Amino acid sequence: MVRKNRRPRFPEDYIKNKAEEYNSSKWMERNQKRSTLSSIEYLFDENLYYREDSRDKRGDSQVILDLGCGTGFSSEILIENGFRVIGIDILNDMLSKAREKKKNFKTSKGLELILADINYLPIKVDSVNQIISISSYNFIIYGKENDGEKVKLLHDTAKYLNKILKINGRIIIEFYPKDDTELKMFNNSFTNNGFEGFMVKHNPMQKSGQTFLLLKKKV
Repeated sequence: MVRKNRRPRFPEDYIKNKAEEYNSSKWMERNQKRSTLSSIEYLFDENLYYREDSRDKRGDSQVILDLGCGTGFSSEILIENGFRVIGIDILNDMLSKAREKKKNFKTSKGLELILADINYLPIKVDSVNQIISISSYNFIIYGKENDGEKVKLLHDTAKYLNKILKINGRIIIEFYPKDDTELKMFNNSFTNNGFEGFMVKHNPMQKSGQTFLLLKKKV
């Protein structure tokens, strides 16, 4: 089981019996839901708002993309907060658990689950209001050893995320960079491709700890 004192292995820690362990872990559920609630708060941080969208209401049937939705802990919280959710995950073992949860959601029609790679999203341009990613964005560079390949992939993905967001769209990325170099690599991929914003660390002294990127699409 993935624990907070060990950097998870991808995809080994999220397939077959590991997917079941993840889904049944009360610690993981609390952690993911808490991070999702924090991300919702950050989505509506006043520093991410433009004057003209200041009346934007939380949820309000907005379409939100849940990147790396896993077993659906984050999607569940988003639905409870009034969003229409598109959950994306590359691992069917994880997504199957989210499909099981969907059957019990009171508003299951507000959740669409798609098996897809974050780097190659089957999402139309200018079609979503917001995007969040909880503890999964690190994995988009999985298998890439060369820094040049990592940078290109990160930039291409950020560029497309910008395209699928509507005007004034916002993104919250919650992830765990392994060091300052990786953090800068991820952050630059957004700031160089049509986003602006800032970073929040709950423990500023921990370089590799939980990090939130609060981003908005430039006008």
